[in-house]
Amino acid sequence: MAKKPESVYVCSECGYESPKWMGQCICGAWNSFFEQKITADSGRPQGKINSRSKAMAGVSAGKPSAELLNSVTSGQTDRIDTKIGELNRVLGGGVTKGSLTLIAGEPGIGKSTLILQAAINLARDGLDVLYVSGEESSEQIRMRADRITPDIPSGVLMLAETDMSTIMDVVAEVKPGLLIIDSIQTMYTDEITAAAGGVSQIRVSTDMLMHIGKKAGIPIFIVAHITKAGELAGPKAIEHLVDCVLSFSGERSRDFRLLTASKNRFGTTAEVGAFEMREEGLVEINDLSGSLLEGMETDTEGSIATAVYEGTRPLLMEIQALTAAAGTGFARRNALGISPARLSMIIAVLEKKAGLDLTTSDVYVNIVGGIRPEGTSFDLACALAIYSSQTGVIIDSKTLAVGEIGLAGEVRSIRNAERIATEASKLGFTKIILPEKNTDKAKALSIKNLKIIGVRTIADALSAI
Repeated sequence: MAKKPESVYVCSECGYESPKWMGQCICGAWNSFFEQKITADSGRPQGKINSRSKAMAGVSAGKPSAELLNSVTSGQTDRIDTKIGELNRVLGGGVTKGSLTLIAGEPGIGKSTLILQAAINLARDGLDVLYVSGEESSEQIRMRADRITPDIPSGVLMLAETDMSTIMDVVAEVKPGLLIIDSIQTMYTDEITAAAGGVSQIRVSTDMLMHIGKKAGIPIFIVAHITKAGELAGPKAIEHLVDCVLSFSGERSRDFRLLTASKNRFGTTAEVGAFEMREEGLVEINDLSGSLLEGMETDTEGSIATAVYEGTRPLLMEIQALTAAAGTGFARRNALGISPARLSMIIAVLEKKAGLDLTTSDVYVNIVGGIRPEGTSFDLACALAIYSSQTGVIIDSKTLAVGEIGLAGEVRSIRNAERIATEASKLGFTKIILPEKNTDKAKALSIKNLKIIGVRTIADALSAI
């Protein structure tokens, strides 16, 4: 009978397991394998079972039994209001009890500030919050809290700890209404031989948090860092464990911050939250469209306003394009906020259906403000901005364009165009170019001081400007 292995080797980058040490993992990482002991009874890497039982400490666990779905109480009514409207919006209406939320972003972007503000608001409502910090001391957290508010409620409990066993003991003792882990990369358990921040440590730590959160109904926020490439580091392997994945983005040199959701089991992922970083912390931006269009200049070629419908509200933004003679044998196509494949398709349609020669021109497209909208409603504006930059035609700054472009050069209809038209009128736009199939609903609203132009093809749209 073959002898069972006593250990496996696990890649710290992707979590791949191998019976022997390997110099290079299948993910391409070098020297990333570490040895992990296997328990004799389960044949699994050590720490999986023990960690799970640790997580259940202090949580009442009766005999499991099946129950009728129609007898289960919906968690939709048990949402916790964070008193931060933009955060509630992205979460789907507030924090759900027992939920596990991962919030990621670059260092210094404001993740800890946002979560601390929410903790202070919830503590004022009588909810006990346990803030576990693995990177900063309690004194440093207090300094940040003093900047946010001079009146810190007594319900915020601090714990500067990285050992998950100790954290679980404190959670079982305190039984907080909200648990914050800042950050998951610093957490570890002695049951795993890997270093803190590795895939195995992060996976086991999250597994412990998930079980105590679900059983005790404690909502948990997990703060995580991203790599230089803008992707989640170790937490990429635990996205399937958490209920919600939030991304906090922005440039540290600017005050503008955006909060988006790439996964949300309790709501839509189309919502966008906007904040401004100030000395007293993060302040909500209620008029996001106005902020994005604030710096839009008049009488400038290669610039036009467009819009997308994000979640429950229209979002207006500025899209810019620049064409220049190619300095090399191959023309460059650079896009910020737009899929490069989508940009290449729009350029091909302009060349084929509008007769615009871009073969020897570099094309740069940018959506101002760092927005990365989903959908295709900004296709038409992108095409018009490129045409304007290449030909020198100046588009009126009070003109807004929306519509999807097809490969045949047709302008396809989009959803909620009439609501976008209403929002455009409120922000002072005098003309909107939109697909012809959307004009009936838009004109039925009888929007004052807004000229509605319906177009069928990209050629019609070029004539309209």
